[in-house]
Amino acid sequence: MNKARRKAIEEIIDQLGTLKEQIECISEEEQEAYDNLPESIQYSERGEAMGEYVTDLDDAASSIDDVMSTLQDIIER
Repeated sequence: MNKARRKAIEEIIDQLGTLKEQIECISEEEQEAYDNLPESIQYSERGEAMGEYVTDLDDAASSIDDVMSTLQDIIER
């Protein structure tokens, strides 16, 4: 792989890192909102959905980590 393509992949990794941070921030905000709900609402349909959002956002951030790792492996070859 030439230098220009490696540089392009490095830029993508940086962009993905920024997106991951944004997703983690949203996840933390959603978790905080969930934690501040009364217990009776936490166990309601709305509360359960909020919990699922947090899990899904965390999974998305983890998936971005996987992509970043794969791209890093590519440019290090």
